[in-house]
Amino acid sequence: MTDLLSRAFENGLLALIGFFLLPWTTLAYALMWHAGTNGVTGFEVVFVVLAFLADIGAYGSARD
Repeated sequence: MTDLLSRAFENGLLALIGFFLLPWTTLAYALMWHAGTNGVTGFEVVFVVLAFLADIGAYGSARD
């Protein structure tokens, strides 16, 4: 696990599971956590939601 993920998530197992199930969401959360004030608030949430939608879209397009 990278240092960025370990700083953003207190539990390493949560970061590992998130990286495999929702990779874009996990990476966006870690980047926004690092870019902000060690938390995801305000406009940073928009990027995390967009990454979540990208993850869900990837799962949806895999079904077709």
